[in-house]
Amino acid sequence: MRGHFAIVVIAVLLATSAAAATRTKNECDAGDRAALLAVKAAFGNASYFQSWTPDFPCCEWIGAFCDDAADPYTARRIVALSFLRDDSLVGPLPGDAIAGLTALQQLLLVHVPGVNGTIPRALARLSNLNFLDIEYTGMSGPVPAFLSKLTALTYVRLAFSAFTGSIPASLADLPNLSFLDLGRNRLTGRIPPRLLSKTSDTALLCLSHNNLIGGIPAEFAAVRFWSLDLSHNAFAGDASLLFGANKSLEVLDLSRNAFSFNLSAVQLPEQLGTFDISHNDIYGVLPPQVANMQSLNVSYNRLSGTVPPGGNMHWFDQFCFQHNKGLCGTPLPPCK
Repeated sequence: MRGHFAIVVIAVLLATSAAAATRTKNECDAGDRAALLAVKAAFGNASYFQSWTPDFPCCEWIGAFCDDAADPYTARRIVALSFLRDDSLVGPLPGDAIAGLTALQQLLLVHVPGVNGTIPRALARLSNLNFLDIEYTGMSGPVPAFLSKLTALTYVRLAFSAFTGSIPASLADLPNLSFLDLGRNRLTGRIPPRLLSKTSDTALLCLSHNNLIGGIPAEFAAVRFWSLDLSHNAFAGDASLLFGANKSLEVLDLSRNAFSFNLSAVQLPEQLGTFDISHNDIYGVLPPQVANMQSLNVSYNRLSGTVPPGGNMHWFDQFCFQHNKGLCGTPLPPCK
């Protein structure tokens, strides 16, 4: 009987120990836990935070992500924080509370329209931050120059919001930044000349749907863009420096600007698959490589000559070529 009792006790102790280990494994650092609770309080204990209670280890709280490197019996650090698709979050971003997450590497706010105000300066204390995504929010104010202090940043998306002012020249000092999307805001001014010039990786830049002016910086000739979207602005001048057979470009959108250059004088990048130069003042003839595009729009320019045949050209209707007075051939009227 005693032996049976001892086995039961041992089994209970083992189960309790396993549960404690599981609990400890999913528990975050005490300082991180306090910072998360401060974030929750700043947002008025919104319904988004229903799981943020003592009943759950903080590594299991919705939107909070811990590292995987810690010992099973050591509290883990919060390395990513996300607020996604929720209307209950209302008010400014609690910068001081978030800055308390000193190991944070990724911060995401996506489709949270009630989050407003400016990007808080306290975020400059997040020295490990490499990924910042703020889009579809009610946030406004300038794109902060202090982001240049976050030298680990590789990815910045501040889009579909109401940010204003110019693009800080100091963003060009970020040594690892290779992805920058500032599209769908109310930005003004010119492109900083050295933007994305320090990265050794291929780069993405999206500045679409703003109120930017000026030309393309000469320094862009040396940037290894794989995707560049400058559409729906007031840019002007020569964009031919972006072209060349050996360029890395796969996506290029220059539409709805005032660019003017001779398309006959450039070579399209070999990997280019999406090409939109519509609504500009571009002239010359279409190079035969356009027949290989996956997506194409050259309408509303001053192009001339015959639309190249073959390839994927049967995918594109007349609307992709219209309003070029000198352009002819299928799907446009026959050449005379």
